[in-house]
Amino acid sequence: MPVSRETSHLWTAQRRPEWRLTVVRPNDEPAATPATLDGADDRALATRAAAGDRDAFDVLVIRHQRAVYQVCFRFVRDHAEASDAMQDAFLRAWRALPRFKGDAAFATWLYRVAVNTCLSRLAARRPAANPLADAASVGDPRQSQAASMLQREQAAAVRRAVDQLPGRQRATVILRVFHDLPHAEIATVLGSSVGSVKANFFHALRNLRRLLGGDGTR
Repeated sequence: MPVSRETSHLWTAQRRPEWRLTVVRPNDEPAATPATLDGADDRALATRAAAGDRDAFDVLVIRHQRAVYQVCFRFVRDHAEASDAMQDAFLRAWRALPRFKGDAAFATWLYRVAVNTCLSRLAARRPAANPLADAASVGDPRQSQAASMLQREQAAAVRRAVDQLPGRQRATVILRVFHDLPHAEIATVLGSSVGSVKANFFHALRNLRRLLGGDGTR
């Protein structure tokens, strides 16, 4: 049974430059997966994909593309660039699958690939203000218009401040605050110790207070 066209032929992306992975938005229904693979867990699919099973990797893409896109967007703040980063992350994951030993959950390993992809992209940028693609959240309809505007402005200020953090601090905040990962899992994603993650998070919060006009420098 063929995989949906949006996610098929990922392994041939270099030979087929027209291939694009369709981003799943929050309200979209997940794409159908092959019946023979639908019930398999991530580890089993990763083992099959590492051995060359292309359908198994397509299922992994279908399952995780939403989460990977969200991670990428938190870093780059631009839909088109987040889509490109997601493409790059899945291609890197496909090439690296033979080195996936299953010591961590596949999703954690994939987070690590996505974060490293985004950090590499950010490091390659020329120093410049990062444009804010602000997708303002919908305010509570019971709030006044002024209160909703203030809430959006405060959220935008926080996002701008996060964008100014050093790479690993930024990654720690994104994974801890926006994706609710525990310190131990963030340590696995970033290839560091739990102590380093906690220190990064502490310094990130201090820098955010400073950037937002608090007394974090004291």
